[in-house]
Amino acid sequence: MSGNLDEIAGSDHGAISRAVAAADQPIIIRGIAADWPAVAAARDGDEAIAAYLAARDNGRPLAVLVGPPDTGGRYFYTDDMRGVNFRSEKMPMAALVERLVALRDTSDAPSLYAGSTPTPESVASFAAENPLPLDTGVDPRIWVGNSSRIAPHYDMAANIAVVVAGGRRFTLFPPEQIANLYVGPVERTIAGQPTSMVDPDHPDHARYPRYADAERHKLVADLAPGDAIYMPPMWWHHVRSEGALNVLVNYWFGQRQDRFPFAALMLAMHSIRELPDGERQAWRTWFDHYVFGEGATHAVDHLPPHAQGVLGPPSPQRDRMIIDYVVGMCRSSGSG
Repeated sequence: MSGNLDEIAGSDHGAISRAVAAADQPIIIRGIAADWPAVAAARDGDEAIAAYLAARDNGRPLAVLVGPPDTGGRYFYTDDMRGVNFRSEKMPMAALVERLVALRDTSDAPSLYAGSTPTPESVASFAAENPLPLDTGVDPRIWVGNSSRIAPHYDMAANIAVVVAGGRRFTLFPPEQIANLYVGPVERTIAGQPTSMVDPDHPDHARYPRYADAERHKLVADLAPGDAIYMPPMWWHHVRSEGALNVLVNYWFGQRQDRFPFAALMLAMHSIRELPDGERQAWRTWFDHYVFGEGATHAVDHLPPHAQGVLGPPSPQRDRMIIDYVVGMCRSSGSG
């Protein structure tokens, strides 16, 4: 599987819709934003895209990560894993892009990175001026900085990421490679989601030997301004950004806000992982029967609807019953 991703043309809206609907493989969407005014500004140079963004700045301060020059733009933990190797500053978009242009010819420039800012909170007219030819139902988020390297992580939502300025390389791994990626802490993360401890640009195979297998399954996408990548939920991706001023916008969509799979995983770890082997195997059969098995959605068909309760088909009433049932069990176990 190792190699480059499949590609579709950004003008083929039907193919884009089918790829997103399939939701199982990442794919490059080449030139989907080729006609965006922001991309046209980026083609005219750093000053032009900086001016484009500054002119639309609403003055709200952004959270800007600042990495010292010796980090090489890799935002990560400190060596002892008691902290992170960057600090955070606040500045509006206009100040950020001005600083990035000023640092352009500095040999030991720090890495600056403002990420995941909803465009209505920074450059409010961006979405209207640069429309995605696909209705995701969400506002785009903007990411602005200079050269950086973001550790492999995943998103819970589907993701369309569009390069506006600079170059970006995405290195992706399928969800089943989790065991070979040596995942870091889940409650003390760098920027939200857990990350791989491996640096794909400089992997330490002696320390992380199973990563060699992950490398055999990786996919690589090199994107230029106007290009995009679609990534299904849970696909791991390492992102390397090049250029004195690079800009990306992304659209996270399709994630239901009333579902808590990671909380379910944590509760299962707390309740099941340390049980004796026989009990764990017994619980595995329950999970297969009611959650992962092919017939899981029909596991209670033998009961009349009024008797299916929390095991029944999805509905607002069933979901409320499940939450109340789980909360009640947790409270009961904690009261003794």
